[in-house]
Amino acid sequence: MARGPSPTVRRRRLASELRRLREAAELTIDEVGEKLECSASKISRIETGHVGVTPRDVRDMLEVYGIEDDEREALVQLSREARKKGWWHAYNEVFTGSFVGLESDASSLHTHQALLVPGLMQTEAYTRAVHRAIRPDSTEADVERRVKARLTRQKLLTDPHPPAYWAVLDEAVLHRTVGSPEIMRAQLERMLELGALPHVTLQVVPFAAGAHAGMECPFLILGFPEQADPDVVYVENTTSGVYLEQPSDVHRYTLMFDHLRAAALKPDDTVVMVERAADRLA
Repeated sequence: MARGPSPTVRRRRLASELRRLREAAELTIDEVGEKLECSASKISRIETGHVGVTPRDVRDMLEVYGIEDDEREALVQLSREARKKGWWHAYNEVFTGSFVGLESDASSLHTHQALLVPGLMQTEAYTRAVHRAIRPDSTEADVERRVKARLTRQKLLTDPHPPAYWAVLDEAVLHRTVGSPEIMRAQLERMLELGALPHVTLQVVPFAAGAHAGMECPFLILGFPEQADPDVVYVENTTSGVYLEQPSDVHRYTLMFDHLRAAALKPDDTVVMVERAADRLA
């Protein structure tokens, strides 16, 4: 996996720009659909990034919006780049939605987990044990496919140009033995290795902190290097996830993460706690 421009992010940027240009042209979705002899729902799905858009469709839409040649060609080229397949398409039965595409192009990742070690920090054995536990009806082949996909995704943290990664975990994550004591000890040691990387910050919210802002659900805040690509919050559950892009939602989760960082142990103290948890499993 080579880190580089994500077609998922480019499609999101293109969708936002097409919506902005339509509104600047003072046209409704219905009016655009009528002019292009297509359904309004097609224009809506394009503008929300739910479907891809062909270069021909982009050119036709921009002509309706009165966009001149240079800007038009730049956006048509963006549509071509947005249609390329990312590495994760080899695992399309594992990765659904646009999460991995967004993650692969993020410049910062701020995550909170209360029950599990975050996916990017999991060892192979821990990942395998987790998948077997949460999907007891899965075949071994399916589990191994998911493990391989997770390991490929983890290369993001060791890329020559990795994102700034900040994980805040509940102390319960350290004490829940997943797989076996040996597997869990190796997992804790892996967290310490990753936490020592200059672009990784690891904190634990101790039991002594009591109730905290992240008790309701795990979440991830994805930040992007380009101003044209606003931050996204991904709130996950067992089978899927919800993407939040409204500024008010992103601000709310950013504030939650700030409260979590404040309630958590400092990174150096977190190292001591993780080391003690690993020692107890020796």
